[in-house]
Amino acid sequence: MKRLLLLSVLLSVLVSCVGRKQIEQQLHSGNYDLAISNALKKLENNKDKKRKQDYIVMLQDAYYKVVDENLSTISHLQKDGNPALFETIYDTYLDMESRQNAIKAVMPLQIDGKPLTLTFHDFSNEIVNYREKVSEYKYVNANTLLNNNNKLDKRVAYTLLEDIEHINPDYKDVRNLMDVAYKLGTDYVLVTIENQTRQIIPKRLENDLLQFDTYGLNDFWTEYHAHSNPEIQYDYAMQLQLQQIVVSPEHLNQRQLLREKQIVDGVKPQKDRNGNVVKDSLGNTVTVPNIINVKARVFEINQSKSTRVIGQVIYSDMTNGHVLDSFGLDSAFIFENHYATYRGDIRALNKKDVKLLNNRRVAFPTNEQMVYDTGEDLKLKLKRIINNYSLRG
Repeated sequence: MKRLLLLSVLLSVLVSCVGRKQIEQQLHSGNYDLAISNALKKLENNKDKKRKQDYIVMLQDAYYKVVDENLSTISHLQKDGNPALFETIYDTYLDMESRQNAIKAVMPLQIDGKPLTLTFHDFSNEIVNYREKVSEYKYVNANTLLNNNNKLDKRVAYTLLEDIEHINPDYKDVRNLMDVAYKLGTDYVLVTIENQTRQIIPKRLENDLLQFDTYGLNDFWTEYHAHSNPEIQYDYAMQLQLQQIVVSPEHLNQRQLLREKQIVDGVKPQKDRNGNVVKDSLGNTVTVPNIINVKARVFEINQSKSTRVIGQVIYSDMTNGHVLDSFGLDSAFIFENHYATYRGDIRALNKKDVKLLNNRRVAFPTNEQMVYDTGEDLKLKLKRIINNYSLRG
C-alpha cells in the first residue's frame, strides 16, 4: 500500500514537472499565447496552492511579452499605412482583448501572498475604429470587383462582403450587394433531356431526372434549371441524351430437385432377432423410434426481367456553342422473383425450400415500369457526374 501511494505521488510530481517544463519551453521559444493558454489550464483548479506559483509567474511573463510584441506589430503596420493591413491590425486588437478576458476569468491571483496586478488596456475604441476601416476597405474592393465583367471576380466580391457582414452586420448596403454578387457570380446551367431511343420514356422518369433539388448538389456557385427562365442568361447547357433502351423478355426458369431424408415417424414395438415383440420386466412392450424414408420433388422457379438504359451527358458552353465535355451513362435494373412448389412429403424439404414455398408468383412489371425503375441508378450516376465535373476546370 505504501509503495502504491509513493508511486502515485511520484507520478503526480512527474506530470506536474512535465507541464511546467512545456510551458517554460513555449515561453522561451516565443509561443506566448500557447504558454498563456496552458498556464490558465493549470490555474483552473486550486490556483492558490503554493505549487501553482510557477504557473502564475510564467503567465505574467508571457502576458507582458506578447502584449509588447502585439503593440510593436501594430505600430509597425500603422506606420506602413497600407489599407490591406487594416484587417491584421483589427485581428490583433481582437486577440489582445480576448486574451485579457481569458486571464481576467481566473483573477484574482497571488504571487508570494501579494495580489498579482496586470496592466489591462481598453481596446474598444481601436476595435471599433479598425472594424470600420476594414469594412470600408473591403466594401470599396467588393464594389470594384462587381463592376468587372468576370464571374470569378463576383465570387471574390461576395467573399469580401460576407467578411464585412460577419464583423460589421448590416453595414451600408452589404446584404443587398451580397445578393447581387451571388446572382452575378453564379453559373446557370440549362438541363434538357433528348430521347434518341425511338421509345416512349415514362414522363415521371423524365420529371425525376430533372428534379435537381433531390440530388443534394453541393456546388454553391452553380444552379441547374430544368426549365428556361427568360430573365436569366445561361452560361452552360447540360444535355442528357438517352440513346438506347433495352428491355429483356420475361424469363421463367425452373429446375427440379429431389429431396430425400430419414425422419422419426412415431414409435414402433421393438423386436428381437426372431421377430418377437420385446417386453420389459413388467410385461410392457418396449418401443423404439420409427424411422422412415421420405421423399419430395421441389420445383424452384425464378422469374427475371432486366432493362438497360444507355446514354451520355454533354456539357456545352452556351456563349459559343462549343462542347466542353461528355460522359457516358449506362444504367441497369433487374427484376427477380423466386418461389417454389413441391410434390411428395413436405417433411423431406429443407429450410430454404420451405421459405421459397411461402413466396408466390407475381406479375412481371411492364416495360414502362422497368425503365422507370432504372431511373434510380441513372440518377445516382448523373449526380456523380455533376458533382465530379468542374465547369470552370
